Amino acid sequence: MSESKLEPKLLTVIREGYNGQTFFKDLTAGLIVGIVALPLAIAFAIASGVKPEQGLYTAIIAGFIISVLSGSRVQIGGPTGAFIVIIYGIVQKYGYDGLVIATILAGIMLIIMGVVKMGAVLKYIPYPVTVGFTAGIAVIIATGQLKDFFGLHMDKVPSEFLGKVEEYAKHIGTISPAAALLGLITIVIVMLWPRVTRRVPGSLVAIVVTTAAVPFLGLPVETIGSRFGTVSGSLPSFHLPSVSWSRIPELLSPAITIALLAGIESLLSAVVADGMTGRRHRSNMELVAQGVANIAAPLFGGIPATGAIARTATNIKNGALSPVAGIIHAVTLLLIMLFFGKWAALIPMATLAGILLVVSYNMSEWHLFVKMFKSPKSDIAVMVATFSLTVLVDLTVAIQAGVVLAAILFMKRMADVTQVGYITSMMGDEPDTTDQDPNAIRRFTVPEGVEVFEVNGPFFFGAADRFKHVLQLIVRKPQVLILRMRTVLAMDATSLRALEEVYEQTRRDNAVLLLAGVHTQPLIAMNRSGLLEKIGADNVHENVSDALKAARVMVGAAQPTRQGGHVQEVAWELAPGKS
Repeated sequence: MSESKLEPKLLTVIREGYNGQTFFKDLTAGLIVGIVALPLAIAFAIASGVKPEQGLYTAIIAGFIISVLSGSRVQIGGPTGAFIVIIYGIVQKYGYDGLVIATILAGIMLIIMGVVKMGAVLKYIPYPVTVGFTAGIAVIIATGQLKDFFGLHMDKVPSEFLGKVEEYAKHIGTISPAAALLGLITIVIVMLWPRVTRRVPGSLVAIVVTTAAVPFLGLPVETIGSRFGTVSGSLPSFHLPSVSWSRIPELLSPAITIALLAGIESLLSAVVADGMTGRRHRSNMELVAQGVANIAAPLFGGIPATGAIARTATNIKNGALSPVAGIIHAVTLLLIMLFFGKWAALIPMATLAGILLVVSYNMSEWHLFVKMFKSPKSDIAVMVATFSLTVLVDLTVAIQAGVVLAAILFMKRMADVTQVGYITSMMGDEPDTTDQDPNAIRRFTVPEGVEVFEVNGPFFFGAADRFKHVLQLIVRKPQVLILRMRTVLAMDATSLRALEEVYEQTRRDNAVLLLAGVHTQPLIAMNRSGLLEKIGADNVHENVSDALKAARVMVGAAQPTRQGGHVQEVAWELAPGKS
């Protein structure tokens, strides 16, 4: 079945046959990943500036929908650390209703992207951009947790990075030793617990230990209850936002950011799952699943959701074989919230901050960030620019600027690798034995009055200027100008216009333009633009040998005999580093 087909993997699993043995494995994995998701859902919600139960609502509703509709067999969906920065900024600026509208708009965009089969396109987001904004998000998440980790007495943490640093510096004297101790213990437990067992998540162990320690030792620290009050343990209610059409245009930019990030994260998670399971996901169906989940979740008090790489990996490692494991994960969270939700109010804020510091450290993938500095300078520039804009300005601006900058550099590279040159005719007595190309121009004899001009590589607007520049290097006006295009597989409007200018110049010089080795796409483009009619179909030849034969007739040259001399390249514009 095609990977682009819009069919949930759950239907595929049912059609293949689902048995009790598979269900038992899915049940075990679903229960474990549900427990793993519990503290993360609460922590992500609080860090995003919303109530703790809203993270649980998201993990339950979005997690259930994503598993039912997912294009991946083992994808686990829910709130993720990548969204913290975006959600916090939107809530601070537009309120929760603004976040609901932006998330629903993003959901609609994701569905449209899936339906029009843009799943493969999102995979082409440049790697330096991904590394840059992921590391930037990690830095912002980490700095946002320092208040709770150290128990600083501050009214409010600014949303801007530099504002946070400034305020932390002002309140550094208010550090709570008890909070810092709990936070440090949390980090140690989360980091070292996997050496004991991976069946029980270290974050849950840290929560149990530190939450029990607070009343037992009488530690004066802030808890979820002291900041947010009682944590709701009831089912979420339907919430329709107050929609003002005048607000929608200003929420489009945040919505695009949510949609792009949700799409990228979910497909990246699906790719990781493919690598671990040997399966193939359906990227377009995955986008549709994310879209439906992000429309439904905010209507029930949730926040944006996407595929969670760490939880998906946990799901696979614990034996999950189908989307049923993800459904069980959502049901597990629902039961925990209903029967034990009220106890969440006792969790220390410093503990959640410690958990998120570990999450941000893992998210940063600092080794990949450092490794990128061994890449070409242009890639380093894209990564650093994206990272800096993410941290200092805004994630929306960072993604847009990073993609645009990467696209510009890509176009420059394509222009750089396009070789353009012309050859002066001189009689050749022996072919150049160092040239392994049997069709190299050195092996042909070019009569007087004929110039051979060649473009090697993509011929598009990035190379058009180079094309016209090299043409100006011809000192003597030829009677016949041959343009060899054997390696030009594609042309765009700018290159067509450049070629048309060459044709017009040859007409003014009473010369003839011949084309040799033209491929299908350039030929179709010339025909549609009317340029082929101007040049004349008779002046388009299959290869340079036929073009040279026609040129000899035009200049009235007799069939040449071998003489002394050689064919010499007079001018080549090469890619940097070529010779």
